[in-house]
Amino acid sequence: MPTPTGHTRAIRASRAIGTDVYNSDHDKIGEVEDIMLDKMDNAIMFAVVSFGGFLGIGEKYHSIPWASLDYSKEVKGYIVPYTKEKLKDGPVSSLHDLTKDDGLSARDTSYTYYGVDPYWS
Repeated sequence: MPTPTGHTRAIRASRAIGTDVYNSDHDKIGEVEDIMLDKMDNAIMFAVVSFGGFLGIGEKYHSIPWASLDYSKEVKGYIVPYTKEKLKDGPVSSLHDLTKDDGLSARDTSYTYYGVDPYWS
């Protein structure tokens, strides 16, 4: 069954990691650094999107609900429906902090901030 934009529902994580991410104005904001999985719910908790930095120095890591990323053939990357300002002010963590308390804090903060309905309720 395809997604609302016509893409297949299944995707290999290795194909998503490293893919560029763009904001609602199609400005490149970063790339998918990793994907956080919820082993108990058999779901993707969130995408870890890296912003800024060079060769891993000065990068900021944002947890963005996976459902917010929509692949666009036009830009050959994911587009999120958020402005630069919304993303800039979004929850930022270190890679280590994203897995604290099993990632629940980063997940909950992200879904609340971006106004995405939680998959776990």
